Amino acid sequence: FLLSLKLENKAKGKLQKQICQVVLDHFEKQYTTELGDAWTSVRDVLTCPSCWQYAVLLNKFSQPTEVENTLHAKGYHPAFRGPLPYLPAALKCYVKTTPGRFPAQKHQAGKLKEYYLLNAASLLPVLTLEVKDGEDVLDLCAAPGGKAVAMLQCASPGQFHCNEYDDLRSRWLKETIESFVPHPLINLMTVSKLDGRQIGDLKPELYDKLLVDAPCSNDRSWLFSSDIQQATLRLIQRKELSSLQFQLLRSAIRALRPGGSLVYSTCTLSKAENSDVIDLILNSCSNVAPADISEMARAVSQEFTFLSGMQQHELLVLPEKGRAWGPMYIAKLKKM
Repeated sequence: FLLSLKLENKAKGKLQKQICQVVLDHFEKQYTTELGDAWTSVRDVLTCPSCWQYAVLLNKFSQPTEVENTLHAKGYHPAFRGPLPYLPAALKCYVKTTPGRFPAQKHQAGKLKEYYLLNAASLLPVLTLEVKDGEDVLDLCAAPGGKAVAMLQCASPGQFHCNEYDDLRSRWLKETIESFVPHPLINLMTVSKLDGRQIGDLKPELYDKLLVDAPCSNDRSWLFSSDIQQATLRLIQRKELSSLQFQLLRSAIRALRPGGSLVYSTCTLSKAENSDVIDLILNSCSNVAPADISEMARAVSQEFTFLSGMQQHELLVLPEKGRAWGPMYIAKLKKM
């Protein structure tokens, strides 16, 4: 009994130690100002991994009927229960109101995985983009690959280009694609390691739909930085992220065909990396206009909590207990 008590206390201590105070203090100051009262409940979820939830996105290419039956038996239900403006029948994602994680599947060469575990909010940018069969699509910052996998559940793009500049993340992206996409389809895809800031000049007006899931200050993981020096450095460099995000968006707009749509997303609550970046783009690029996504937000409001007071072209998912999805910021623009 004493041993188990010691182990329990050690585990508790370990969990408490995981929260990086430097980051929490920084967030406390910033998000109390930006989110007001909403920050208290968001902070309670972000600092408590035991109340996090994980969605299960089924892979249609491996026909996971058994997995679907198991999910039903374990009390999972579809995350999106329509009527949504865009919800392809082949996109099947399951969630459960209680915390916990379905067992992950290991990568096996030559064998497709049956499902992908993810934060359900990360499917919202995909649903907002509304990819149709035959469209040319670019996923500009594609690693680790979950959104690319989700897009392929939704439609068969004419040309599907996944790009990831970072070396390590690029390898991760390739492994994800190998794990979820059958070879005939992989052969039709382009996977590149280009600097996203230059893609607009290299591939001008080439795509109908474009996703910029931008590098951002990842609130969930930053709170658990084990290295204080690294955390402090991250917080200093955080100020430079909005400039990178702006440059990526400018490049993406150049790569988009007139009449095409672009979705920008991040997994941070930070206004500087979200609304401020989009406002700057709308003020400096005369060839893009905001696209109204409020109908989609209304359609999924049972499963997700959104920050109130956002404009019609944007939304911010706030994690709360029982609906611990997000943070996820999404904005949609149309090229004139």
